[in-house]
Amino acid sequence: MFKPLMKRLIPNVHVSAHCDLPCGVYDPAQARIEAESVKAICDKYQANEDPEFRARALMIKEQRSNLVKEHLWVLWTDYFKPPHFEAYPQLHTLVNEATKLAGAAGTKGQADPDVANELLAKIDEIAKIFWETKK
Repeated sequence: MFKPLMKRLIPNVHVSAHCDLPCGVYDPAQARIEAESVKAICDKYQANEDPEFRARALMIKEQRSNLVKEHLWVLWTDYFKPPHFEAYPQLHTLVNEATKLAGAAGTKGQADPDVANELLAKIDEIAKIFWETKK
């Protein structure tokens, strides 16, 4: 009926982050690798009629699409700083468009290889800006 005293005193909080320390290790290649996986799954999904294969492919594609979004968000929220957004005013829109392409209206919600190609192109644009900021 009652929890032991220690269980009631210890906060029940779960915290997660890109890393435990501000490691400074960022790279849009992480998002690109996951997006390439999404593209390959879309191609395989379109070429296969087996319902079990297709169901599994969709599940994995949705997971990978979510990872793309997470990697992009880490860049957007942790790496890019106000000077980057001033130098590249299109950056907010670009990251927003890319994450939407990886979301429910994009690769997470459909298996269209053309949408996956659009996502890869957006990631390439973000990567170009990223590497320019690293000079």
